[in-house]
Amino acid sequence: MYKDSNMESSQLNTPDTPYTRISTFVTDPPEGTPSFSISGQDKSFKHQYANIYFMRLHALRRFVEQKAKRRWAELDGNPVFVPRVLDVEKSQLSYVIGTVYMDMPLKPNVLDDIARDHSIPSPPPRQKYFSAEDDIMLEDESGRIRLVGDRLKSARLVTGVIIGALGIETNSGDFEVVDICFPGMAPQQSSAPLSAEGGDVSMEADASSTIDQDEWIAIVSGLDVGAPSWADGQLQLLAEYLSGEAGGSEEQLGASRISRLIIAGNSLASLMTETEETEKDRKSRRYGQETSTFSPHPIHNLTAYLTDIARSMPIHLLPGPSDPTGTLLPQQPLPRAMFGGASQYSTFSCETNPTYLHLASGTRGEERCEEESPSTGKPSTSKSKSTPKTNGKTKPSISTSHSSGPSHTSNSLPTYTRTLLVHSGQPLHDLLRYLPSPPVSPLSIAEATLKWRHLAPTAPDTLWCHPFLHHEPFVLTETPDLYIVGNMDKFKTKLVVEDEDGDGSERSEGGRKRCRVVLVPKFSESGVVVLVNLRTLKVRTVCLAVQGMSAGGGEKAL
Repeated sequence: MYKDSNMESSQLNTPDTPYTRISTFVTDPPEGTPSFSISGQDKSFKHQYANIYFMRLHALRRFVEQKAKRRWAELDGNPVFVPRVLDVEKSQLSYVIGTVYMDMPLKPNVLDDIARDHSIPSPPPRQKYFSAEDDIMLEDESGRIRLVGDRLKSARLVTGVIIGALGIETNSGDFEVVDICFPGMAPQQSSAPLSAEGGDVSMEADASSTIDQDEWIAIVSGLDVGAPSWADGQLQLLAEYLSGEAGGSEEQLGASRISRLIIAGNSLASLMTETEETEKDRKSRRYGQETSTFSPHPIHNLTAYLTDIARSMPIHLLPGPSDPTGTLLPQQPLPRAMFGGASQYSTFSCETNPTYLHLASGTRGEERCEEESPSTGKPSTSKSKSTPKTNGKTKPSISTSHSSGPSHTSNSLPTYTRTLLVHSGQPLHDLLRYLPSPPVSPLSIAEATLKWRHLAPTAPDTLWCHPFLHHEPFVLTETPDLYIVGNMDKFKTKLVVEDEDGDGSERSEGGRKRCRVVLVPKFSESGVVVLVNLRTLKVRTVCLAVQGMSAGGGEKAL
C-alpha cells in the first residue's frame, strides 16, 4: 500500500490520554441563605412597598449599631446613641441609625406623571438623577430628618442604604453629619482560604501564568441573539472553545479545566416587531387591528448553541432585562421548555436573577459521585450521563466523564466550596443614576453594595421589585466569595478585603473577609469570556473575535 511520508509528519499531536473535563458540584445552600424564588405568599401585589423598608431597617440596624459603638465610643464629646431620629437634641453630639432617602427633583415621580398633559409626549427617561438641588434624608419608624454637612459630599449615598450618622442637630432642625458608619461586609463562611497569589488586592496581570489543575468557571453575558447586528460566528467560536473543539492541544487542555458556564442575562436581544401592511391594507383595517410578525429564529439559534455546550459542561442561565420574562426583581427562571434539546440535559439549569450558587470542588464531589449526579447534585443511577445523538451521530467533544480515571484531578488536591452571587446588572445600572460618574465607577458601586450589605438598595424606589411582606432577599446575610455582575460596558475586577470584624461574628481566614468582584462585559460587543479560578479567585479573560469585528482575540490574566 502506498504510504505518504509527508502525511505522517503533518499529523496533529494527540495526547497520550484523552483530556477529561474537571468537575465541580452544586451543593445545598447553608441555612439562612435567602432564596430569590417567588413563593405563593409573595406573588400577591396587595401589600405595601413600605414593608420592604421596615424589614431592611430591622435586619441591618443592629449591625450598624454595634459597629458605630466601637467606632465612636472613645471620641471626645461622649456621643450618645439616639434610638429615634426625631429624638435628637440640639447641641448634643449623638448618632442615629436609619434609612437614607434621596429627595431628587430629577427623579421620576408618579404623581407628576399623572398630573402632566398627556396630549404632549412624555420626555425620554433621564440617564442621571443627581443635581445640585438634591436633599439627603434619614428616616426610621418615627419620622425623617434632613442631613447636611461636608462629609456627605464624599459619602456617595443612594436611596435605601442603612447608615449610622454621627453629628449635631442645628438650630434650623437639620442634622449636621461629621461621620458615617455602614453595616460593613457580612460574615463569610468559606472552606478554602485564598493563597497569597490570589489574595493580593493589587494583583497585576501575569502573562506567564497558565491554566493549571484548579477548577475554573466561564462567565459570559449579553449574547443578544436576534439583534440586528448579531454575529453568528462569534457564538460559534464560543461553543467550540468551551467544548474543546477549537485550537490546538494547549487550548483543549485549558478548556478541559473549565467546569461550567454561567450566562449572566440578556441571552436574547430586545424584541423587534416589524409591521407588515401595505397602504391598501392600512386603509381597510380598523384602528387597533395592526398585525406584527414574531420570529422564533433567535430562540432556535440560542437553543442550538446551548445544546452544543450542554453536551460538554453544566450551564447556568440567568434572565436579563431583554429576555422574555418578568421585569420585576427578582426575575424568575426562564421556562426550560423554551430551549428544546438543551432542556433534555440535567446539566442545563435556568436560574433566578439574582441567584446564589454554592459550588464544591471536584475532588470533594468524587467522594459522593456514586450517590449524586455530578451536574445537579440530585440522585443519579449512573456515574456518567449519555449524550443524546443528533441526526444519528454524536458530536465530537472533550470527554465529560466524571470518573476518577487518568484525569488531571488528584486526590491530593485540597477540597473547598465557594459561594457565588450573580445578577444581570439591573441594580448596578440603577445605582449609577444617583451618582456622578466619574468619579464614581461601576466597580466602586459594586464594592459599596458589599459594605452596605444590600444588593439593590434603590428597590423599590426606582428599581422595580416584588412587594415582599415577610422577608427581603436582597439583604446580604453572607459575603460571597465571588460577586458577578453581567451586562457591563467594560470588564473590571477587584478583590475587596475588609479587615475589621464589624459584627463580632466569625471571620474568614486570617481575620479578613474577601470577595472577588467581577464585572462581565456584553459578549455581543466585546467577545470577552471571563474565566475565574475557584480556588485562588484569579481571573483571566479570553476574547473571541471574527473578521470584521472590533473585538480582538487573545487572553489576559489578572
